[in-house]
Amino acid sequence: MSRNYNNLKKIKSLCYLTLGGSLSYQFIYFKKDFNGYYDNVLKPLSQRLDPELAHKIGVSAIKYGLFPTENFEDPKILKTKLLKYELSNPIGIAAGFDKHGDAVTGLRNIGFSIIEIGSVTPEPQPGNPKPRVFRLPEDSAVINRYGFNSEGRDEVYKKIENIDKSVIEGGILGINLGKNKNSDDAVQDYSLGIQKFHDVADYFVINVSSPNTPGLRSLQNKEELAKLLSGINKTLNDLSGKRPPLLLKLAPDLSLEEMKDVVSVISKKDTRVDGLIISNTTIDRSSLINQEHSNEAGGLSGKPLTNKSTEMIKTMYKLTKGNIPIIGVGGVFTGQDAYEKILAGASVVQIYTALIYHGPQVVTKIKSELAELLIRDGYTNVSMAVGKGVK
Repeated sequence: MSRNYNNLKKIKSLCYLTLGGSLSYQFIYFKKDFNGYYDNVLKPLSQRLDPELAHKIGVSAIKYGLFPTENFEDPKILKTKLLKYELSNPIGIAAGFDKHGDAVTGLRNIGFSIIEIGSVTPEPQPGNPKPRVFRLPEDSAVINRYGFNSEGRDEVYKKIENIDKSVIEGGILGINLGKNKNSDDAVQDYSLGIQKFHDVADYFVINVSSPNTPGLRSLQNKEELAKLLSGINKTLNDLSGKRPPLLLKLAPDLSLEEMKDVVSVISKKDTRVDGLIISNTTIDRSSLINQEHSNEAGGLSGKPLTNKSTEMIKTMYKLTKGNIPIIGVGGVFTGQDAYEKILAGASVVQIYTALIYHGPQVVTKIKSELAELLIRDGYTNVSMAVGKGVK
């Protein structure tokens, strides 16, 4: 009996030793070579998880600083200006990643200069039924139909009202606003968000381009858009204190005539915007390799959107004669992707799907590659390159 007990103790000790050694090795590997650890351990592990669960874990990891702070000093050539703000670099995180404002400081620490949270709806809502996120790795793409799942403006405001702005110095915070699914008054919904967040937002985004809320995209139609922006501008003008810039996020599936209609609306004083975000996800599936999820409803993001969004940026830059700043979004995985959007007319760019597939290190990779391209072509700053590819 005593011998069996001693053997059991030895086995337990050996198990603890093995576990401890394995954890120590993982920790050392993580600290010494995070990029390799992410590619060889974390990425394969995350790809085995449900996409929405993996997303939540990723946001929490950034929130609690589990990923290392970026060890990269933004070079002078990447410093740029958007709206009235000076930025240390032109790379931002698109809305949809940090929906509830949980990881603002952490996102700045891994290298983003533009942190856009949301979409935030006035009242809490659960969004669409699960499953609602699908990976398409062969296409470097994601389909989502979250449907504006939001904790609501009051809960999100609590999370961001006391953020130390010095922590995100060189960066800005955007609030992407959405309407509640069952609301019949879009003007009121967006206005409630503006009234709630105007003292903490560096800019607002009016999201009328998600394909996952019934009827939302119809707000891009000329008459509906004019009515919406007229009411929102009145709300902004009635604010006491600062008036954050207003941006409009558009769908990549608009026709040329629809784009012209948008420009005709936003060019008027009462329905103006200060900038555009091009673009949201697409409902087009024509270029997909993956057929398993190709028929899933929702918005498609990632590589299939790269050229589509870049061409739309170019078109809108021409139509607005370069007079309205553009944030370029859609399929940015490399410095070359970012550069092409800047040459097409984007002042800055945002990423999302690249972060899901390649982890936090992709931010530094894009920035360093972009800096090299700007130097190669003789530019001394980002602003000099904006629109230079438009003829």
